[in-house]
Amino acid sequence: MSVSPILVIGATGKTGRRIARSLERKGLPVRHGSRNAPTPFDWDEPETWPAALAGVRAAYVSYFPDLAFPGASDRIEALTRAAADAGVGRLVLLSGRGEPHAQHCEEIVRRSGLDYTLVRASWFAQNFSEGYLRDPALEGMVALPAGEVREPIVDVDDIADVAVAALTEPRHSKQLYEVTGPHLLTFTEAAAELSKVVGHPVRYVPITLEQFHAHMTGIGGAFIADVFTEICRETLDGRNQSLGDGVQRALGREPRDFTAFCRAAAAAGAWAQAA
Repeated sequence: MSVSPILVIGATGKTGRRIARSLERKGLPVRHGSRNAPTPFDWDEPETWPAALAGVRAAYVSYFPDLAFPGASDRIEALTRAAADAGVGRLVLLSGRGEPHAQHCEEIVRRSGLDYTLVRASWFAQNFSEGYLRDPALEGMVALPAGEVREPIVDVDDIADVAVAALTEPRHSKQLYEVTGPHLLTFTEAAAELSKVVGHPVRYVPITLEQFHAHMTGIGGAFIADVFTEICRETLDGRNQSLGDGVQRALGREPRDFTAFCRAAAAAGAWAQAA
């Protein structure tokens, strides 16, 4: 007897590739939702969605580049309609903690008539090891418009574990899980932890939103800079200086802390170029 596949949208991203790998290790059939997959899924090409959604029992939804980008809510609403038409059993949406645009997308999923689980995540630890802050960490300086805000930095492996549970266990129906790390850290404290494993001192430098915008403009242009600066304005203003209990509620264990993340990432060679 064949088992219906689980669609992982964003299967090449930080969370998606971990989720797909974990599901496959459990012996479950996975349909990789990406542009280059055998059955492609492309957010910019809605005509690819019906085939990707056809016959799946559940779908993990990670919107690229971010739910704060213009047009994201329209895409999420269109996806819920396509999922309903395809008979998808449950959507598991990755959302952002403290992001009004992301929470608007959560409401779209809630009102869709579909079964769902919402995974509202805080700031990713893996931004330092496989994201846009890896190279700055290797160079010894991380600059962010965060002042001395304390952030409950979350290990992406915990996000993936919660999502896998939500995709495969009925008890997570209609749940909202706020997933965070177990401690609040300033970025100065995070840099100190990175210094222990990267191979040289890493310094955190607080910058203004205007300085951040100028830097991002040089990397991705004015539009990218506008969106990511606004995300920082919203999420790094202190609103997230509290701990969530999503990992504990979904998995029955404590989340991994930032020190454990740093040690594991270093052991896996995340900052090998520093040697």
